[in-house]
Amino acid sequence: MRGETSGQHEVFGYASLEERVPADHPLRTIRIRAEAALKRLSPLFEQMYASGGRPSIPPERLLLAQLLIALYSVRSDRQFCESLGWNLLFRWLLGMTIDEPGFVPSTFSKNRARLLEHEVAPRFFAEVLRQARAERLLSEEHFTVDGTLIESLASLKSVRRKDDHDGGPIDPSNQGVDFHGERRSNATHASVTDPEARLFRKSRAAATKL
Repeated sequence: MRGETSGQHEVFGYASLEERVPADHPLRTIRIRAEAALKRLSPLFEQMYASGGRPSIPPERLLLAQLLIALYSVRSDRQFCESLGWNLLFRWLLGMTIDEPGFVPSTFSKNRARLLEHEVAPRFFAEVLRQARAERLLSEEHFTVDGTLIESLASLKSVRRKDDHDGGPIDPSNQGVDFHGERRSNATHASVTDPEARLFRKSRAAATKL
């Protein structure tokens, strides 16, 4: 909803959150699968809160909030709750209206602790995994990468000749440095910051385009 004042006249406009989210936004696909998983977990939610009723924040919203926190690298519960005041995309995924009050950080953390106590989050993700397996979206193929074996590539700006022992600093802006006519290779040059790094090089595909 938007209001504009011009003189003594005030004009209001209305727009739904559904219209604000692009049709091809990745969160639309995520919401479909998440809501299907939450629907299957509904009996569990009813069992959890049968004696004392539902908490102030529905467990469905708490789980979807955890997805948002993970996907968008939100640093804290407080930051997430504050973002609900302006982030329409977050409100859309949680099924909140534009003018609906957000979450109180302390209440949000307390309610989430109750979910963790009942191990609801693992069941939620297990249900999403079940969907993916049923739709044959998973593969048994896998590979392991040892990060210690990945070669780093050194920028040409950070290298100097191996026989240059004056110890002068490297100029990151290359001002006053003429690279033309100088042939550099891993045999003659090394990075100042990481001597074991290899010289940066373009791929053949990139070189062809150039």
